[in-house]
Amino acid sequence: MRTLVWLLRALLFFTLFAFALNNSHEAVVRWFFGHEWHAPLVIVVLLAFGLGAAFGVLAMVPAWWRHRRAAQRIEPLPGAPAPDAPATPYAAHQDGV
Repeated sequence: MRTLVWLLRALLFFTLFAFALNNSHEAVVRWFFGHEWHAPLVIVVLLAFGLGAAFGVLAMVPAWWRHRRAAQRIEPLPGAPAPDAPATPYAAHQDGV
């Protein structure tokens, strides 16, 4: 299984490497007010992907913090005593199920 995973990784790497070699032509990114940036197309695509991924991670940070605070409020601290067990086990409940 490990060999298969490494073969898939190698296939993905060589596919992306071939994409980069085939798209080494110069691209022009036109900004506002007449500013232009000349770079190889693969660099432009890589930067667009990287900036999009970074923006996505930064957009998720507030939600991660909120969930982390909620989880810390719910879970007991490592040194705290365990809560008492219920008086009757779950299977002994007579709820008709």
